[in-house]
Amino acid sequence: MNIVDFTTNTSTWSLVIHKVTQTSVVLWAGTLFGTLRKPQLARLIVSLDGNEISREDITLDQWQRPFSRLSQRFYDTRLISGLQAGQSYTVEFYQRLEGKEHEGQNQWQRLRSGTFSTLPSGLPTNKNKAFTVALSSCFYEHRDCGQAARAFKALYERGDESVRPDIKFMVGDQVYLDIGLDSLSPLTNEVRQRVAEDYAKHWQVLGSILARGGTWMLPDDHEFWNDYPFYDGLLPTLFMLKIKKIRNAWKGASRDGVLKVQQSSKVDTFEIGTDLSFCVADLRSYRSKTQFIDKQGFDTMLSWTEGLDKPGVLVIPQVLLAEKNKLERNLLSFKKQYSQLITAMASSGHDIVVMSGDVHFGRIAQVKMGAQGGRLIEVVSSPMSNLTGLNSLASDKAKTTPKHFPDPAVIDIPEFEPQAVQYDKNFNVHTRKGFPLSAYWKERTREHFMTVSFHKNTASVGMSVQAWRIRQQDSERLPVKDFKQAFTMTLK
Repeated sequence: MNIVDFTTNTSTWSLVIHKVTQTSVVLWAGTLFGTLRKPQLARLIVSLDGNEISREDITLDQWQRPFSRLSQRFYDTRLISGLQAGQSYTVEFYQRLEGKEHEGQNQWQRLRSGTFSTLPSGLPTNKNKAFTVALSSCFYEHRDCGQAARAFKALYERGDESVRPDIKFMVGDQVYLDIGLDSLSPLTNEVRQRVAEDYAKHWQVLGSILARGGTWMLPDDHEFWNDYPFYDGLLPTLFMLKIKKIRNAWKGASRDGVLKVQQSSKVDTFEIGTDLSFCVADLRSYRSKTQFIDKQGFDTMLSWTEGLDKPGVLVIPQVLLAEKNKLERNLLSFKKQYSQLITAMASSGHDIVVMSGDVHFGRIAQVKMGAQGGRLIEVVSSPMSNLTGLNSLASDKAKTTPKHFPDPAVIDIPEFEPQAVQYDKNFNVHTRKGFPLSAYWKERTREHFMTVSFHKNTASVGMSVQAWRIRQQDSERLPVKDFKQAFTMTLK
């Protein structure tokens, strides 16, 4: 196999490391741009310590369409099994060169490279070598210019082992499909093309993030449209949603993006040995007028929460510590499921860390849950890249509300006494001033992502959280820490 490296820019190709387990990984390879030709033969090679352990060939007939009503763009996914727990692997994505000038030479062009670690069999006992999750949400590519990818890549490759991400949760608004006047097109094919092109642009600038470490993605509303699945808002750019054929085309292309590109599952659960349990739940795609997820998904969530025998991590696209929102729905808008979920979360007596985003601010808060002694620790990271122009009015800064959880002004849960929520301004991500008619019109939270690191104590789990400023570098060209001291606590 003769490898030829060209100097041409191959960033129009994507290699995404999706979900990992202790023994497997899901790889996504292909392109979201409509201008490339399907390779007659492509190849994925997974290696450990420089030794090839898996080779997957992708033939011409195996390429799939990421958007079902568009003939351009193509991808394939492969499940690689038989891996070892807690090991670091590399991935190479190649295409074989075709044409008379390459006949008989078996030459291959490297398109993208990636790396990932499988899940460990248990948490490290040394906090200096923690198991670390990166958390992010809300990415608008307009003024990012590759800064988010640069910051993540630097921390992933050169950061201290206590904060270097092993996996990542991208918890919503990875794309903004409802921004711009082109959303007013009356042509269904133009709607589909715009959705596909937005994904292509965003995946290109996020490429160095997507190719490093296992990824779980959750959609929020902007993977569809503001306040999805509802379309009773007054935003002018969403006017065409009133037309059924446009709404159906938009919804269909958006769902393709969530399911085929982001590879989002309804509910995913996994364990890190006997130390920590994770539940990743899509609380957006399956909404109705009365519930934030359908019965099947909700039953899975309740089963997970009620069955916890160790600290848990619940990953969701909207915050639990919420107030009533008059402009659009949040989780508190679905009072029956909200009440049932909180009651179930309190039943085990174990601490639950909620990881979320959406709100355009970064914050850590905690509160007691119920009579069994468990606590809710909510870690919110948003945004990776702020909206610009008139849309930048949607920016925000950390809030110290609600004062009590559950909020007694909105909801009453029998036998569940509201508790005071603890906020600490030291763990609110800092802000920057805005200026009217500039790219950013009002004060906004600094662009960031967070790392949440876990290690095993003698009889408990230690947790440490830090926020990283994407657009500032320190003397070692690593992203600057936003918190002077990391947030730390012991989970039980």
